[in-house]
Amino acid sequence: SRAKKVIAVEKDKNLVRVLEGLTVGMKNVETIHADILELNLSRIPTFQHSYKVVANLPYYITAPTIRKFLEAQQKPQQMTLIVQKEVAQRICAKPPQMSILAVSVQVYATPKIISYIKKTSFWPQPMVDAAILQITPLSTSYALDSHKFFRVVKAGFKQPRKQLVNNLTKELGLQRQRAEQWLLANDIQPTRRAETLTVQDWLNLTSTL
Repeated sequence: SRAKKVIAVEKDKNLVRVLEGLTVGMKNVETIHADILELNLSRIPTFQHSYKVVANLPYYITAPTIRKFLEAQQKPQQMTLIVQKEVAQRICAKPPQMSILAVSVQVYATPKIISYIKKTSFWPQPMVDAAILQITPLSTSYALDSHKFFRVVKAGFKQPRKQLVNNLTKELGLQRQRAEQWLLANDIQPTRRAETLTVQDWLNLTSTL
């Protein structure tokens, strides 16, 4: 009732019927029966202007949904999501506890946990607690070659407990000495692990590969 326009995207056709029944007479609400991961955002006028994303996301689509919107041509002003507690903590992690998930969100946005929600607050009750996660896209975006960037990041995290130089040498097909020189040129000791690097470290490595 407070929003100028609401686009509700729901995959379950039974829930679509429920949504349509609950919003009868609300001219500002549009319900779309679709999988959000397959939805072409560019074909929906609302997503070409200023908008926010609010969602309760199943675990298995959390990361791809976040990336879908953060990599969109027209990014949302903000994303407010209910996700699993552990996932929210991983997304907000800092070195030395970084992960691919943390890097993939933080290269585009600033994540923040607003509060936690007990599993007993839901029906049906899930196995774990949840968190309200707020993601705000960065005001200044990097000139990012996402394919190259994530190729480097995935190589570094291939075996997280291994030294960075070993992963990069093997996964990127580099000579060990060259990989060591590349890391040192970016003020990164070859013996470090991927989880200790900042997003800026990954950006520097990508730009100098």
